[in-house]
Amino acid sequence: MLYLDNSATTQILPEVRTAMLPYLMEEFGNPSSKYYLAAENAKKAVNEARMSIASLLGCADKEIIFTSGSTESNNMIIKGIADYYSDQGNHIITTKVEHPSVLETCKFLETKGFDVTYLDVDSFGRIDLKELSASISDSTILVSIIWGNNELGSLNNMKEISDLCLERKIFLHTDATQVISKVAIDLTEFPGINFLSCSAHKFHGPKGIGAAFIRKDRYDILAKITPLMHGGGQEEGYRSGTLAVHNIVGMGKASEISHINLSNNIKKLCVLEEHIATLLNDKFKDMLIFNHDNEHKIPGILSVQFKGINNEILVKKLSPFIAASTGSACSSSKPSHVLDAIGLSIEQVRNTIRFSLSPTIEKEDLNIFNEL
Repeated sequence: MLYLDNSATTQILPEVRTAMLPYLMEEFGNPSSKYYLAAENAKKAVNEARMSIASLLGCADKEIIFTSGSTESNNMIIKGIADYYSDQGNHIITTKVEHPSVLETCKFLETKGFDVTYLDVDSFGRIDLKELSASISDSTILVSIIWGNNELGSLNNMKEISDLCLERKIFLHTDATQVISKVAIDLTEFPGINFLSCSAHKFHGPKGIGAAFIRKDRYDILAKITPLMHGGGQEEGYRSGTLAVHNIVGMGKASEISHINLSNNIKKLCVLEEHIATLLNDKFKDMLIFNHDNEHKIPGILSVQFKGINNEILVKKLSPFIAASTGSACSSSKPSHVLDAIGLSIEQVRNTIRFSLSPTIEKEDLNIFNEL
């Protein structure tokens, strides 16, 4: 079977597994402990992983806070800002095509008295910068906008968004879960991004580990937010709890590999995407409609309508040969809110399948489409 659901999760790389194993067995020390070798070895491994992730993102290692993944990072950042800065305003701006962990968090905050603006998007899922600018008010404390969409692959212009939020002195958070390892990121070039979320399992690392980027100021102090979890004060007090060293090491190794191979991986994903699009067009011709843009997108994500064919039925029929999805794995029980937001009818939504690629796939592997 050919696995084409890499936006949902990716296979852990052998090198990542090898790096993790010692910290599941002999190197089992708690990095928060002191004075003995097992603890020091664990602490060193955590620090090295933090540096690898920081290198991938183009930030300082101090700005990386470990979490269980993007869902926790999104919750921690949005709720943390809302609580800590509630005396300065109660307005949050986001979009209609965010990951559920952003949308549901914002809906929760509405029940607590916060005012949330959900920006419309164009036919490819991107916001209008003018609409964002017009939505900012004196009570706005946070803008949270997805960098790259998990269903369409569309990239928002984060440089323009970053510059606008910096100029207006508004906190900017971005869910960058899907762009890590598929788009070159250097956060020094985006000074308006104060917070960022990511998950290791989206770029061939382990599940259950992710990170929140929290930008430090010119005095080397990280932006203040209310912690989601209180306790022993790990992770600079932002995220208490014993660190999952094996998972952190795995995320660090996956980040290191992604950083080294980034340019080649992006090129390969573009080649694979072009090839699969050609195969689909040749085989299905007028039955196909591509929902995604062909430019300014994450390479390797294709959103495809098979006209007149129910997507759930098609995914099940394909399952012995190809693993694909009908949309986000985090909201699989509901019709896609992303496709609804870009203006597709319910029939078009129910005819859509997402194929998402990985650099571990070879071009020849995709020829399985010729056999369907």
